[in-house]
Amino acid sequence: MTNRLLLIATLSAAALPAAEYKLKASPGTVAWGYYWAQAKPVLSIKSGDVVEVQTLLDTNPARLEQLGVPPDRIQPEIRELYAKVPKDQQGGQVLHGPIFVEGAQPGDVLEVRIRKINLDLPYAYNGYGKIVLDEFDRGAKIIPLDREHKVAHFAPGIDIPLRPFFGGMGVAPPESAGKIRSGPPGIHAGNLDNKDLVEGTTLFIPVHVAGALFEVGDGHAGQGDGEVDRNALETSLTGTFQFIVRHDLHLKWPRAETPTHYITMGLNPDLLEATKAAVRETIDFLVTEKKLSREDAYVLSSVAVDFVITQAVDGTLGVHGLIPKSIFTDGK
Repeated sequence: MTNRLLLIATLSAAALPAAEYKLKASPGTVAWGYYWAQAKPVLSIKSGDVVEVQTLLDTNPARLEQLGVPPDRIQPEIRELYAKVPKDQQGGQVLHGPIFVEGAQPGDVLEVRIRKINLDLPYAYNGYGKIVLDEFDRGAKIIPLDREHKVAHFAPGIDIPLRPFFGGMGVAPPESAGKIRSGPPGIHAGNLDNKDLVEGTTLFIPVHVAGALFEVGDGHAGQGDGEVDRNALETSLTGTFQFIVRHDLHLKWPRAETPTHYITMGLNPDLLEATKAAVRETIDFLVTEKKLSREDAYVLSSVAVDFVITQAVDGTLGVHGLIPKSIFTDGK
């Protein structure tokens, strides 16, 4: 995105009489484990509207108690979810939505502004197993969160800064894809597990069906790039999002923007192919938005852009390119 396009979008959003909504977590407002073009919306909004969404830690309450979480520290909404949703419908990520955004059509882009993220629990869950390394049996750890000081007390002498974000933010895939699992990310975004998508950042997702059908979940209190043991600091979050339908943007893959960087993404079951995809997306961005030649864009990608393993555990692996805004000295 260029500053010019962001300015246009900001002015357009400001001109709209934005409404504000709250979407509470309940068995009736979740799509457990899937993105689907035929999913029934739980909320319909207009472009420019703001929605506060409560999301839940998707770990069985019995398992949390087994790991030492006091019963009164387990949200009633989590208990209700596991008690009322049929067991054959449980599995994968607990996603909240879908949200229908009026005016969004295939070929558009849904701009998702992440305005605020609140931590709802004083602890996080991490489950590990035979993912990147096969010598570890399955296990789990509960990690206390100090929300006042914004750190996770991992162990005596080890504190991890909290940077909450949503691992799963996506829209419905094309109708032809059917109901797809929440685990692997794709052109619909979904389980990106990108630790840079914190409060104050923006995600841009290609729209594939009318209304986009946005879903969100998989709350993380923090994560390392790679997410190598299977999980991050999994927890319950409440997020506030503003949704803008962008008719002027046309993307093939998700992109993002932070106050300091533009972010391109590559997704593929093969890590090298995911890297190639991220590089091609970076070149496309630099050519389209910064008016570089393809050759100069390729060189700049090598000398100034960081390509990072987003996650290595979701089947479809992720690599993202971090393009520093500071290198563009003309302000465009």
